[in-house]
Amino acid sequence: MVSAPKSFQLFSHRLSGYFFLALSMALVGSYVALSKPLVAMLPVMLLAWLRFGIGGLAILRWLKKPATEAPLTSRIKKLLFLESFLGNFLFTLCMLYGVSLTSAVSAGIIMATIPAVVALLSWFFLHERIGLRVWAAIGCAAFGIGLFSLSKSPLSTGYVPALAGNLVSQNELFGNLLVFAAVLCEASYAVIGKKLTAALTPKRITALINLWGFALMTPMGVYAAFKFDFFSVTPMIWLLLLFYALAASVWTVWLWMTGLKTVPAAKAGVFTVMLPISAAGVGVLTLGERLSGMQVLAFGIALAGVVLATLPVRSSIKST
Repeated sequence: MVSAPKSFQLFSHRLSGYFFLALSMALVGSYVALSKPLVAMLPVMLLAWLRFGIGGLAILRWLKKPATEAPLTSRIKKLLFLESFLGNFLFTLCMLYGVSLTSAVSAGIIMATIPAVVALLSWFFLHERIGLRVWAAIGCAAFGIGLFSLSKSPLSTGYVPALAGNLVSQNELFGNLLVFAAVLCEASYAVIGKKLTAALTPKRITALINLWGFALMTPMGVYAAFKFDFFSVTPMIWLLLLFYALAASVWTVWLWMTGLKTVPAAKAGVFTVMLPISAAGVGVLTLGERLSGMQVLAFGIALAGVVLATLPVRSSIKST
């Protein structure tokens, strides 16, 4: 028999996991919104390389293997590489070139499929059982993000990394395919992360995948660095770069992996709705942008999905 206090404790741990996941995506949204001046000042490959380098210096201590951790198996090493290659390196390239070939609205609608793709990959690879309520939550999240993308406003591009200025549409189909490839990379990041949390601590995962990201970006980063005038960067941009590096390479990854330890990957995918909401909030508060009534409705629908996903199942808090 499961006692009520034990069930409540389990729900409490799950609730803290929800908080970590939501905070992780909210931070992603905030640094995406604030990345516009960084992208305007620094080449994308150099920016990515500096991000991993600064982040790596901040978490050097996390690379050390804890005494209680088992030696890394070849399977875990492969998963760590895939986590960084798909979630950091390939995602950036697919999103960068994808949004440059398609419209921001199309990219946004495609990105709205992330929760559903995460759920499908979780069901296929992790054999997670996905109930009707979770599917309803995923539907609300996807519909809300899609509706937000359809509202033609400067905020429409807020949660897609600010890597595209005037988007061209001649190769829109290819661009859409690249954006969907980025969706698959992001969903794989969530699923592989769930696997890794069973063997490694969130700090170790964060440090190791950042190290891989730095290694993968180094050739292109060094090439871009040789051609760049670093004296043209203002102190304010350097401070913004420091925040971006710590948020993107350290805080968000650690929070996400910590949340995944107690939350199924399919449910975790629903929390990606916090990304556009946070990006829009930062735009309103710091960039003087405005939300339309349609965008507020879209966010309400998306947040309803989060509520559906996080409500406790009655049987889990009753004694049996």
